[in-house]
Amino acid sequence: MSMILNETHDPLLTSWVASSNAPDTDFPIQNLPFGVFRRRGSDEAFRGGVAIGDQVLDLAALGDALDGADDAARAAARLAAQDSLNALMAAGPQAWSALRLALSRLLRSDATPRPQLLVAQADAEYAVPARIGDYTDFYTSVHHATAIGKLFRPDNPLLPNYKWVPIGYHGRCSTIGVSGESFRRPRGQVRGVSDAEPAFGPSRRMDYELEMGIFIGAGNAQGEPIGAAEAEDHVFGLCLLNDWSARDIQAWEYQPLGPFLSKNFASTISPWIVTMEALAPYRAAWTRDALDPQPLPYLDYAGLRGEGGLDIALEVLLQTEAMRRQGQAPVRLALSNFRHAYWTVAQLVAHHTVNGCALRPGDLFGSGTQSGPQAGEAGSLLELTAGGKQPLTLPNGEQRLFLEDGDRIVLRGWAARDGRPRVGFGEAAGTMLAAR
Repeated sequence: MSMILNETHDPLLTSWVASSNAPDTDFPIQNLPFGVFRRRGSDEAFRGGVAIGDQVLDLAALGDALDGADDAARAAARLAAQDSLNALMAAGPQAWSALRLALSRLLRSDATPRPQLLVAQADAEYAVPARIGDYTDFYTSVHHATAIGKLFRPDNPLLPNYKWVPIGYHGRCSTIGVSGESFRRPRGQVRGVSDAEPAFGPSRRMDYELEMGIFIGAGNAQGEPIGAAEAEDHVFGLCLLNDWSARDIQAWEYQPLGPFLSKNFASTISPWIVTMEALAPYRAAWTRDALDPQPLPYLDYAGLRGEGGLDIALEVLLQTEAMRRQGQAPVRLALSNFRHAYWTVAQLVAHHTVNGCALRPGDLFGSGTQSGPQAGEAGSLLELTAGGKQPLTLPNGEQRLFLEDGDRIVLRGWAARDGRPRVGFGEAAGTMLAAR
């Protein structure tokens, strides 16, 4: 893991793309996240792009714009211009860094403006940025795990393995969609505590989960674990992730093998992947209570405690169908932070591969619901409503225990620090429709 900062992180840099110089933008020149886009409503091919202010830099339109850059940057730009980012992800951190430097220099205020390379984000539509071969969802918030455990196991809320091993389950990648999607309320088996037998029908306890997504870059050969100290060299970047959950289906199915149909019907990610290099100025100390087990050697590394964490604010907002009809903006339900995670990104990669599991470019990890220690930092309705017993009252008078048809959930995330610009992720927004 490297904390080396370079000229691309200079907080004084500005761009000839004027909107990227606004203090409240998610996409200043210090960010430069990658995605896949095309003009909305067109039959153009999807291709790689980089967010800058309220624009997208079209990587397929660069032409001779990088002629002054080195060979590595130009080669990486050709990979990034494809209809998915997998080839760029596979190229590794030196290629990513070379391309980031070249794009930073291309977009700076002292460079020749090239507005013909830009497409307004308002005129763009997005695809899932990589072909995701495998998806693993982890459970890295001890606050979420404890809160949920208390609902289901009041006498034993946190299982004994939690503080020793990063818990995860293998999910389904075919139903991962990009921000702006709509999906149907799922149907399945549910059984209440007083029911003699299960019934089949639409889920009545629909929930969201406020998560980070972690995209794998260069993979590893089967049988060759990735050490924790080198793990972040295999991480391309982070996105926002909403792992929608049917809590009543989950409660009936999750023992003995964990979530299944309660989680695999829809997951929504943000279109933009913020690279680990862009996040370097926003590292945070990682701490473990002295009374808790300390990480086993394969999960420990030199930079863990000083800079293993990431200071990323995470927000979840709700806009009901009635609010949209009345022109009301979404309302905040919770504000948490990724620095509360019990396990780090590097530890997840190291644990996932310690048994010889091979990761591939474009594989996606979910962090698990990112809840903090305070009530207002809960990353799910299940926590906010005490298991569906205490309704939330919204500013317009509506109440929610769980999600209703037409509800739109918006996730936002950003890193900010005094003296440095805000580096954001955009949005991961999704709307639940009525069951078929």
